[in-house]
Amino acid sequence: MAGGKETPRQKMIGMMYLVLTALLALQVSSAIMEKFKFLDDSLQFANMNANNGNIKIEKSIEKVVNEGGNKPNDVAVLQKAQLVRKEASEIKEYLLKLREEIIAVTGGYEDNDKTKMYKGAKEETQIEVLMVGAKPGAGKGYKLKEEINKFCEDISKVTGKHYDHIALDAKDDKRISSPEQKKKDFAELNFAQTPMVAAMAVISNLEAEVLKHETDALAALSAEVGATEIKFDQIIPMYKAESKVVAAGTKYTAELFLGASSSTLKPSITVDGRSLQVDPQGKGKLEFTASGGAYDKEGNVKKRWTGKITIKNKGKDTTFVVDGEYVVARPVISVQSASVSALYKNCGNELNIQVPALGSTYNPNFTASGAQVIRGAQKGFVTLVPTGAKVTVSVSSNGTPLGSQDFGVRLIPKPTIEALSNGAPVNEKTGMAAPGPRSITMKAVPDDGFKTFLPKDARYRVANWDCILVRGKRPVATQNVTSETANLSGFAAQAQPGDRILIEVKKVTRTNFMNQTEDVSLGTIIKNIPIN
Repeated sequence: MAGGKETPRQKMIGMMYLVLTALLALQVSSAIMEKFKFLDDSLQFANMNANNGNIKIEKSIEKVVNEGGNKPNDVAVLQKAQLVRKEASEIKEYLLKLREEIIAVTGGYEDNDKTKMYKGAKEETQIEVLMVGAKPGAGKGYKLKEEINKFCEDISKVTGKHYDHIALDAKDDKRISSPEQKKKDFAELNFAQTPMVAAMAVISNLEAEVLKHETDALAALSAEVGATEIKFDQIIPMYKAESKVVAAGTKYTAELFLGASSSTLKPSITVDGRSLQVDPQGKGKLEFTASGGAYDKEGNVKKRWTGKITIKNKGKDTTFVVDGEYVVARPVISVQSASVSALYKNCGNELNIQVPALGSTYNPNFTASGAQVIRGAQKGFVTLVPTGAKVTVSVSSNGTPLGSQDFGVRLIPKPTIEALSNGAPVNEKTGMAAPGPRSITMKAVPDDGFKTFLPKDARYRVANWDCILVRGKRPVATQNVTSETANLSGFAAQAQPGDRILIEVKKVTRTNFMNQTEDVSLGTIIKNIPIN
């Protein structure tokens, strides 16, 4: 059946159905027949009251629509209510004719008095022939099932709300547990081997279920135009604290109160013009990503939102306004790096930028002025390649700006040039014994601090240099070298005490973090190695 809370009347009808099924399991006697008749009469009386109640709901909807000026949307709701009433009336009329036919084929009333017992109250065979039929599907019970379930489908289409079928086969009826009964279809379950008076009670119960669906549908439509009386049937204890965070030694202050809502209302809720989805309890959930602004000296900015809750009340829109205030705190941007005070120009400065307050929701994006931005493989990791004298990095998460960080930019320190022989630096003051070195290696040595911070950018190479054996002021031999190491065996064969080896460095290169090579401007670099 359709969801929702049952009224006392609907609960009573459900109890009657349980009594009915229990009586069917007992031996048939005159006393039991009277109980079936009493049950049927009680159901008919309850159904009459329910029908009168549904008439009142329809009239209430019509009145509210008329008083509201027959707005197109409200008129459409009224038309739906009238269509529900029409569908329900047709199926109730169908059930009434079926009752009259059953009474007629079983002999009518005793003494032709409608207030007395049916003549064929105990009759089973004629009921089975009429409702089940001599062959499967031939009886009127199958048409009854089709008509009642079609009613459920029709009002579902009219209202847009799903209503379950009423006439069920035993396998689909959760109330039936007996394995033997589970094999029966709807007609067999309700009318096979069933006394006439019990069959009448079954039909009355089906009518009660039809009325239950009709009432529910009309109540839902009534709520759409505000024709229902507002009843706050959901009471919720609530509290509002000044702050969820309290420092030790300070007071915690909160207000406790009761909040009430109505399950019959379908309010529309908006916040700053944006519609919220409303749950079955009439509550709308407000959720948005807070944005920053003009922070005060404590790093906070106060913001507000305005909500509007609108309900239909006696055909008119009634709107309640709610003002909310919240505080946005400036997020702390944490930058982790070997050096964050200043970045090296034209180098890949690797930074790990995190905002701890956002936790797992942190989904950063970085932009920068004065630098190229290269996104890292891990969340928060980024490489900055400064191109100007100052870099400003702006951080956002999921499209919401969080703040920015400024960095100074320092130039790359020049490398020092060293001459090595046998792996050790050559002392230019004391020189080397004749006939001099067999080989010389020229190294460009990076600044220690720069190499520590950015080892991938501190890769230097002496790419071109001249090596000259000089005697007095006259060159004896000259060799141009395009690698770091030069073979000087030819120099050793000619060298004499008092000569010197003059080295002029012409080109030094640096390979950066992207394995790109650039020339390094060092000016003129001269080395003199005396030969003793």
